[in-house]
Amino acid sequence: MKKSLAFSITIFLLLPAFINGQHNELGGFYGKSYYLGDLNPSRQFAMARFSYGGMYRFNFDEHKSLRLSGFYGSVEADDAIIGYNKDRNLHFKTSIIELSLQGEINFLPFLPGKPNKRHTPYIFGGIGGFRFNPQARSSDGGQWHDLQPLGTEGQYSDLYPQREPYSLYALSFLFGIGYKFNISANFTGGLEWGMRRTTTDYLDDVSATYPDPNDLSTLAREFSDRSLSEVDKTNMMRGNPYNKDWYSFAGFILTFNLPNWRERSCPYLPYD
Repeated sequence: MKKSLAFSITIFLLLPAFINGQHNELGGFYGKSYYLGDLNPSRQFAMARFSYGGMYRFNFDEHKSLRLSGFYGSVEADDAIIGYNKDRNLHFKTSIIELSLQGEINFLPFLPGKPNKRHTPYIFGGIGGFRFNPQARSSDGGQWHDLQPLGTEGQYSDLYPQREPYSLYALSFLFGIGYKFNISANFTGGLEWGMRRTTTDYLDDVSATYPDPNDLSTLAREFSDRSLSEVDKTNMMRGNPYNKDWYSFAGFILTFNLPNWRERSCPYLPYD
């Protein structure tokens, strides 16, 4: 994970050195983020929260672009609200810090700042790395607690040696659709919706079976089993270990069209 982040940062630092007069953009993102997983298997945009980020886009030509993005958002879910498994009665929230590299393919010829090529739908795909840290609120409605150190599924128990503590860093494979359009000679706008399939099943701290509560600390026991029904759920399914978690960013993009490096010494070319 650390190598992936270092590689992306290196590309970000070195990319301008390889730019040879192509159209380049620097901008920001503002929108919503949400999650799909054990607490929300299918409801798009459920409990979505605000997110934001920045990006650098390098346009190879009218149809192909490369983009480096840094996004920040948060996601959450609650069994009582989503309704998929109300008896389980779990909830969580986590912030997400993502750095990604992705390619874009325009359906129509498009270049920023060109009125004769002023809009296009596009698709994109790529890879990213992100950090997360699931939390839940104590039963008295007070303090929020980090869940990973508690081992709510027996990660620190001798009874479950195969369950190692999960990492708070993971990879995401992203893809999505968007629509970009020229606002002026200097600014380009866009709408985008992207899905992220992650390499972790613990974005929500839920994956496998309920552990033996007698082998957990008092605090871990509270957050492990919050079921409304008072039955022993040891070894019963708490989540689905066969499906990885997903998250999504969707929103508005605004970029500034950077000057053409090859034309720095040339007279200003009007918006034509």
